[in-house]
Amino acid sequence: MPGPFSRVALIGFGEVGQTLGADLIAAGCQVGAYDPLFADPDSKPSMGLRSISIVAANDPAAAVSNAELVISAVTAASDLDAARAVAPHLKSGTFYLDVNSVSPGTKVSCAQVIGNAGGRYVEAAVMTPIAPKRIASPMLLGGPHAGAFIERAGPLGFAGKAFAEEIGRASATKMCRSVMIKGVESLLCESLVAARHYGVEKTVLDSLSDLLPVGDWEKVASYMVSRALEHGIRRAEEMREAAETVREAGIEPLMASATAEREEWAAQYSPAHKLRDNLAGMLDAMSTGTPGATAKGRAA
Repeated sequence: MPGPFSRVALIGFGEVGQTLGADLIAAGCQVGAYDPLFADPDSKPSMGLRSISIVAANDPAAAVSNAELVISAVTAASDLDAARAVAPHLKSGTFYLDVNSVSPGTKVSCAQVIGNAGGRYVEAAVMTPIAPKRIASPMLLGGPHAGAFIERAGPLGFAGKAFAEEIGRASATKMCRSVMIKGVESLLCESLVAARHYGVEKTVLDSLSDLLPVGDWEKVASYMVSRALEHGIRRAEEMREAAETVREAGIEPLMASATAEREEWAAQYSPAHKLRDNLAGMLDAMSTGTPGATAKGRAA
């Protein structure tokens, strides 16, 4: 029986790629990566190379040529393109872990591309932000190769579990949850920016605490608003995939589509996420367009 994976290639070297790369190196793996932004020395992927000792490839072919496991950690909009780029260069039997947040239909298309090239496609839905638990973040795994994958990846620290033989169900779970979670984020942004304009945001939050007792609503709002500010672009892409998930179910994605627009709007004020412990400051930034600005005459 094959042992743990020892040669891994990352396609995409953003937050998720860098986190998994560092943990795989710590587990003793040889890790290479490709990201088109490596061409820009000031990009976040390029800066990640300075602190994580991986082999940076010049193209997808070089990255995956000798890999036992390929991990796709790209933006949602690039998921299928990434699969198409590496498929011709995979060795037969190579595992391909797709951790991207996309619709079930997109996962099925990627699985076909990888499968037709002789690869073993594994769908993954990462069910929490990657930072707290890193490689041990809970993942729902889908497809006929999920069990074999986790047997070899578990010793490296992966905490995924086989969820469904059918490709798409794991992603459907995450995307339908995102309609709710990112929807709440967007509702809070819209509601509280307007409430800040009228000087009533504290009263609104107090009322929410009475109606929906989920804890400290100001703390919840600060966290969710800061996430929308910091990751709005990525979240907007994910919500377009969530909208497609709803559409694939035969339902018009009115709420998911609107959430994508509001997340993209919030991303304009991204620098204000640094005020994550200052809800009023973040709301002022979104209403004035000046991160950190405090409008005079508004309630504190």
